[in-house]
Amino acid sequence: MNINKVHHIAIICSNYQVSKQFYTEVIGLEILKETYRAERDSYKLDLALNGNYIVELFSFPNPPKRPSRPEATGLRHLAFEVNNLDEVVQKMKSFNIDIEPIRTDEFTDKRFTFIADPDGLPIEFYEK
Repeated sequence: MNINKVHHIAIICSNYQVSKQFYTEVIGLEILKETYRAERDSYKLDLALNGNYIVELFSFPNPPKRPSRPEATGLRHLAFEVNNLDEVVQKMKSFNIDIEPIRTDEFTDKRFTFIADPDGLPIEFYEK
């Protein structure tokens, strides 16, 4: 088996317009394609980072809530590498996004912090 790379990450949101704005305007992902699927009454939004497809944002009518706190079994968070964590903190504050205090990874000595998307999914910013 030869795995080349992570192809994409699928995220199901509860409010499509709010999450679309968050992932495009706040996080800064680029829209590749937006599809409305009438048979499912749902949207599928393909998003890219630096031209590389990475996120599928889905909307479905009345999706169940995902446990976030306390931490539950399963995929935990989405992490983005950034060059300057202080710039990210300032940008998040400009959007009135709650951001955790910056911490330092005890194993790598790198700085990181977390925010939450509109549905409470943890988003990590990890300094290069």
